[in-house]
Amino acid sequence: MFGNWGSTLRKNSLSLVLSMLLPTFGISNSVMAAEQIHASYLPLEISIPLSALESYAKHGIINTELAGYYQYIPTNKLQELRKVLIQPLKISPAVTSQFLDTQQGEFILRRLAELIKTKSHSPQSKSQALRTALISAAAQPEGITLLSLLREYPQNSIRIDVASSMKVADELEKMISETEKAIATLTQAANLEAAKISPGNLPQLSNLSYPTNLQPQKQTLKLFDSLRNRHLSTDIYIPNTQNPAPVIVISHGLGLDSSNFSYLANHLSTYGFAVVIPNHPGSDAKQLQSLINGNSNQVAHPNEFKDRPLDIKYILDKLELDSRFQHRLNLQQVGIFGQSLGGYTALALAGAKINFQQLKQDCNAEKLRNTWNMSLLLQCRALELPNQSGQEDNLQDQRIKAVIAVNPITSSIFGQAGLSQIHTPVMIIGSSEDTVAPTLYEQILPFSWITHPQKYLVMLLGATHFSTIGNSNPGSTQMALPTNMVGDASQAHLYMNSLSLPFFQTYVAKKLEYMPYLNAAYAQSISSQSLGLNLVQSLDQIKLAPVLGNHFQETNPAKKNFPIP
Repeated sequence: MFGNWGSTLRKNSLSLVLSMLLPTFGISNSVMAAEQIHASYLPLEISIPLSALESYAKHGIINTELAGYYQYIPTNKLQELRKVLIQPLKISPAVTSQFLDTQQGEFILRRLAELIKTKSHSPQSKSQALRTALISAAAQPEGITLLSLLREYPQNSIRIDVASSMKVADELEKMISETEKAIATLTQAANLEAAKISPGNLPQLSNLSYPTNLQPQKQTLKLFDSLRNRHLSTDIYIPNTQNPAPVIVISHGLGLDSSNFSYLANHLSTYGFAVVIPNHPGSDAKQLQSLINGNSNQVAHPNEFKDRPLDIKYILDKLELDSRFQHRLNLQQVGIFGQSLGGYTALALAGAKINFQQLKQDCNAEKLRNTWNMSLLLQCRALELPNQSGQEDNLQDQRIKAVIAVNPITSSIFGQAGLSQIHTPVMIIGSSEDTVAPTLYEQILPFSWITHPQKYLVMLLGATHFSTIGNSNPGSTQMALPTNMVGDASQAHLYMNSLSLPFFQTYVAKKLEYMPYLNAAYAQSISSQSLGLNLVQSLDQIKLAPVLGNHFQETNPAKKNFPIP
């Protein structure tokens, strides 16, 4: 019904954020559990014992209670229902409990609770019942499944509002449909761009996905910014070169650390780049562990929107003054690579400005109540920042000469006005099955807002929000994500190596012989069946207008009478 992207969304809408977490201890079952499922639609109601659903889900048995409805449900839908009922998510009750106390967790509870009808009309009581069921289901051997969630619901019966469920399905289907159409438009544009490039040039290009034999020196610097009380443990990879090396900074995403992109750091440093990877306190793996342990009630503090770019400014300043690096690093030739919240960080350093006006427009209660863009909840926290008069600290760093942003959050934190301030070459990388920062709203449409002519949009076809993230160090408290939430990570890592190297060689190291790698034809030549790859250099809002419809006019109020072709 929804295609691959929709399938991922249905399976992971709850688990996509929950699964960033770790096992600890168990919790007792609820005293009361659901036995009967009621589905109501206007004046009609059907009733199915939970035991009948269990028999069908576990053994494929359609008993008498379910047989009455069998003739009205297509066989393929029944098979899909069976899979959905038992699709597992293994996560500890303690982690589930901590997550559900966060803003993102409360959002999920509220949206799911809208589908449940109970004698109590209190949304808070429904959310609390759902919270209890999720924690209890997490304690079961099979983990959280839709079936275990229904079984552990602390009432004798559950009444599902079909009308509300259909409304949610329509919302999801609209978002999925728009995304699929946008990716189809992007693919068509990539094919047209590739067709203009002579195939004879491609066989001469060497394989950039694997490192050279040069081994960099790695060391960890312990820096402390006393003005902001920030301990900045920073990994630095120094290449074996005679001349000062251009520098690439890598900014990790929320809940990660510097080890997650060591694969990319090793690759770039063997080609002559020095690579700097800070650990951002307040939004790294330690902060996430603090949340799990109950020592914090937020995934990240709003100040991270300013502190992360300032971390990198501080580190670059310190490296400039450090005599050990003065003749080894060229700190006037700096590129930056960032993923997720790190992608935001990279774009801010490249000149994109926080757009408080856009945030106030997008973060009203009605829009937040109806959105399925999880990243918007994080973006809206920037409204808690002080000094929103436009005189806030300038986050841009003139040493940054080029930026790669992977799965960045952009739509409201920057908006069109903020992204149009970027005046450096930029590559935006999105994933077609990203359910955390949906690619249409956070990467494809925002790419069209960037006015700098040297820009590239890359789409990983079949990748998720987590595909480009590498393994953490042994002994790390980070949790290994389920395979279906990561996708083909090894291929995604090869793409990051193959695309970031020529981009930074061209725009940071000024080696123009790498320019032929930065086009649609090269991307198609290295694209694999397991994980497709598209690259375009031109995709404006006019091309996207037929896809976006009303959303196009909402983001372009001056063009409300614009003729959509």
